[in-house]
Amino acid sequence: MKIAVIGTGYVGLVSAACFAELGHEVYGVDIDEEKIKKCKKGESPIYEPGLQEILQEGLRNGRLSFTTDLTEVLPNVKIVFSAVATPPGEGYKADLKAVFTVAETVAKHADHDLVFVNKSTVPVGTGKECEDRINEVLKERGVNYQIPVVSNPEFLREGMAVSDTIMPDRVVVGVNHNEWAQNLMEDLYRPITRVGKPLVFMSRESSEIVKYASNSLLATKISFINMLTELTEKTGANIRDVARGVGLDTRIGPRFLHAGIGYGGSCFPKDVKALLATAEEHGISMDIVEATDKINARQRKRFFKQITDLLPANANVGILGLSFKPKTDDMRAAPSLDLIPELIEKGHNVKVFDPAAMKVAAPLLPTQVTFCKDALEAVKDADSVVVLTEWDEFRGIDLIQLKNDMRGNDLFDGRNIYEPEEVREAGLEYHGIGIR
Repeated sequence: MKIAVIGTGYVGLVSAACFAELGHEVYGVDIDEEKIKKCKKGESPIYEPGLQEILQEGLRNGRLSFTTDLTEVLPNVKIVFSAVATPPGEGYKADLKAVFTVAETVAKHADHDLVFVNKSTVPVGTGKECEDRINEVLKERGVNYQIPVVSNPEFLREGMAVSDTIMPDRVVVGVNHNEWAQNLMEDLYRPITRVGKPLVFMSRESSEIVKYASNSLLATKISFINMLTELTEKTGANIRDVARGVGLDTRIGPRFLHAGIGYGGSCFPKDVKALLATAEEHGISMDIVEATDKINARQRKRFFKQITDLLPANANVGILGLSFKPKTDDMRAAPSLDLIPELIEKGHNVKVFDPAAMKVAAPLLPTQVTFCKDALEAVKDADSVVVLTEWDEFRGIDLIQLKNDMRGNDLFDGRNIYEPEEVREAGLEYHGIGIR
C-alpha cells in the first residue's frame, strides 16, 4: 500500500521506516529541508538503535522516499499519517496548530478519497475537529471526496522504537462508523496481525484517550515506587527489595517499578500534564494523575538537594549521562537540564559525558560545562560523581579506578545501578535513592 507520513520527527521517521520495512511504499514528508536532505542520504537525524539501518534499506529497495512537497506525493497514496509535533502550549494543553495545518493542507490538495490518520498524541476530540476542518475545506472547494479521520496512537519506547513498531504489544485504531477506513487500516497492519499481534478497533474518542491513559498509568507506577523511597530511606528498608516483592504479584508486574530520580522524556511529562489540562477543560478532577506529576517533580528536587548540600564550595562535579534515558539522544525533560544549570549557578565546575546525547545537549546547557570524550575523563579530579542516565557502559565502570581518578568520595547514583556494598568496598560513599 502507498502511504505518506507527514513529519519526520521521532514518531514519523520511525513509523515511515518501519512501514517500508513491512513492505509498504512510503513517502516521508517534512518542511524541514535539512532533515529531508539527511534522510535522503540515509542519515537518521535522531539516535535510535536500528533505525538508520532500516532507513537505508528502505531507500535501497525503493520502498522509502522523502520529500518536502506533500502535493507531489498526495495523488499516489491511500492513507496519510499526521505525525507532527504536539508540544505543550498554554496551560500545558497540547499545541495542535501543526495537526490542524496538516489536516487542512491535505484537504486543500486531495484529488481522491483517502484516510487521514492522527499518529501524533492528541487530546480527545481532536479527530472530530480535524474532520470538521477537512470537510469545511472540501466544501469550499466544491468537491465531495471522502476523507475520514482515524486515530492510531503510537506506543514507542525510545531506545526500542523499531521493535515496538514492528512487533507491538497491540495496535489501537479509532474509527467512527467508516467500514472503508477500517478495512484499509486492517490491510495496512496485516503484516503485523499475521504474526498474532492484536489490532484493536474502538471509537476515535476512546483511542485518543488510550494513549494519555497508558502513559499516565505508567508514570503513576514510577511515581508510586519513588514515593516509597523516602520511607525506605528513613526506616532502613531497601526500595529494590520492596519493588521486587510488589512486582512479583502478577496483578501488578515488575515493570516501571524501578526507583530513581523520576521520569523525563517527550511523553510522560507532557502527556500527564496534557491529560490534566483536558480534564480541567471538562470540569473533572484527576487527583491520582495530579499526585503523579507532583511526586515526580519532588523526587528530582529531593535528589538534587542531597547533592548540593554535600558539595564543598567550588566543587568539581562529574556527570555521567545527559539524555533522559539510555539508548537515545533525546534531551526533553532530562534531569541533566535541571541539575547542571543549578550546579553552575552555585559556582561548581561541571564535566559531563554521554554516549549519544553530547551534540544535542551542548546548545541546551551552560557554556561553562566541559564535554568529555569518555566517562573517566568526566570523573577526573571530581569531588562528586552523579549518574543521571543508566547507560550500560556506566554499569560496568571500574569502581576502584573511579575512586582513584576522583578527588572526593561521593557517588550519587540517580538510577540505582550500583550495589552499595561494591561502591563502599571501592572506598566511595554511596548515595542512592531508597537504598542505604
